[in-house]
Amino acid sequence: MIEIVAAMERFFMNIGAMDAIKVTLIMAISSTSISAVVGITFGLLLERHNFMGKRIIIRINRTLMGVPPVVIGLLVYLLLMRRGPLGSLSLLFTIQGMILAQTLIITPIISGMVYTHASRSAPSIRQFAKTMGASKWQTNVLMIKEMKHELYFAIVAGFGRSISEVGAVMLVGGNIKGSTRTMTTAISLLKSQGIFTEGVTLGLLLLLMAFILQWMADYFQREDTTDENY
Repeated sequence: MIEIVAAMERFFMNIGAMDAIKVTLIMAISSTSISAVVGITFGLLLERHNFMGKRIIIRINRTLMGVPPVVIGLLVYLLLMRRGPLGSLSLLFTIQGMILAQTLIITPIISGMVYTHASRSAPSIRQFAKTMGASKWQTNVLMIKEMKHELYFAIVAGFGRSISEVGAVMLVGGNIKGSTRTMTTAISLLKSQGIFTEGVTLGLLLLLMAFILQWMADYFQREDTTDENY
């Protein structure tokens, strides 16, 4: 038993697994939180207002939902490089730079999903609120409450995209051990070195972590639904 524990400890130390897990969580949670606020707000506003060029914005957003992440990573790299427009911020090869890239990747996903759901359900919710004499603020609160499950799935989709990303974070973060190396970039590095056992182990850890976070989110959602029923 002691030998197994020692072997696992050496494994984690050699590939920097604990640092990779920490960086992955910080990056994914931070970028998803920012994208959730921006994406949900933008999606709801886009559904609510009609203006010239709205169709073009919707098409651009939908295009960005499927854009290859490595393209976004390259653009962010060019922005953050020393001679780039934002080079003075010194964000290249940092977690903050990776968060910026991830935010640009998953915000269109969240906003696009929110807009689609809102287009289907928001008009009837607003009509009901108007019938009940609700104020604008009360209407907005009601709409968010009625759409909370859709918003939840949009956030989960964004988080899933963030936690599984490789290309963009490798370009912007540099895959530096103990600093910007994530679980996915560590797996990619191990695969390129032909170290498949450690790569598969780290991949299973990533799946387990995603499962636990998903289970926790589902648990709290069920608790909220139970409270409403009472």
